[in-house]
Amino acid sequence: LSEMFTVRNIYIEKAKNYVLRQGHAQFGEGGLGHDLVRAIELYGAMPDDAYSGLTGGQKTLDHTKLAKELKDYLDEILKTTDKPLSDKWLDGYNRILDQYMGVVPADFTYNGKKYTAKQFAKDVMKFDAGDYVNITSFTHEPYYKPFVVQVPDNFSNGYYYNLPLNEMIEVAKSAVNSGYTLMWDADVSNNGFRTKKGLGLYFDADAKISNDTLTADVTEAKWDPAIRQQLYEELVTQDDHLMHITGIEKSKGGKTFFIVKNSWGNVGPCNGYMNISESYFAINTVTLVVPKAAISNELMSKLKGK
Repeated sequence: LSEMFTVRNIYIEKAKNYVLRQGHAQFGEGGLGHDLVRAIELYGAMPDDAYSGLTGGQKTLDHTKLAKELKDYLDEILKTTDKPLSDKWLDGYNRILDQYMGVVPADFTYNGKKYTAKQFAKDVMKFDAGDYVNITSFTHEPYYKPFVVQVPDNFSNGYYYNLPLNEMIEVAKSAVNSGYTLMWDADVSNNGFRTKKGLGLYFDADAKISNDTLTADVTEAKWDPAIRQQLYEELVTQDDHLMHITGIEKSKGGKTFFIVKNSWGNVGPCNGYMNISESYFAINTVTLVVPKAAISNELMSKLKGK
């Protein structure tokens, strides 16, 4: 699938939000997992060979200049004293996207049949936004109820069901063990996220552990919901990065690790994949997007009741 088709459409949603909030909103690269689901629901999807988002012989994408130019454009639009605001502002915004990312095709051919993006999502992908559930775990909001997670990249005010920490962990384990994969939004800025070792382990902030002596079965720091909440409220745990949980396994010493597909290239001993310990997951998970089919009927009934 075309990742950049979705990225482009999220830029459009960010712009609409930014304008309506008159510039008092987050704008830049990134988002939360629910933005992917929402973008496909609103705009559809298409194969990568229909729209790559690469122009002028580019091999990789760097949106630093694009994001700045988009924001500068919106800020200039908002400076105007003319009201009502012209309903043509989005046309100029899309021209900037076209310049950096190429023009989106109105339709395309897939397996010999022509589709629009919305038709492709509906007929080929069988996509239904209701098939996914947003999950988090924090102590400052009631459990089993949805709330807007307070992190900067939640520009679209996505609601996430709040579970006790142990239940959030068990939901993730159960889903993966049942053959499903998860979207994982987490903090990766701390000293336990070691891409060169392919490991994510939870250490105290002042721990001095070198990669030379690091193993999967090293003793990790203690964790609980109170520690997790404190790190979140101190702005230590932040929504740095979205990744893809694809599996689960045990270390030689019997510790549980999630297998995570990263997007930083062929890095480390696992060729870009990471092994994330249960301790790291417990402390550093910000949000999850979980297939509804992977969640027990008992838990779904409890959530629906709220």
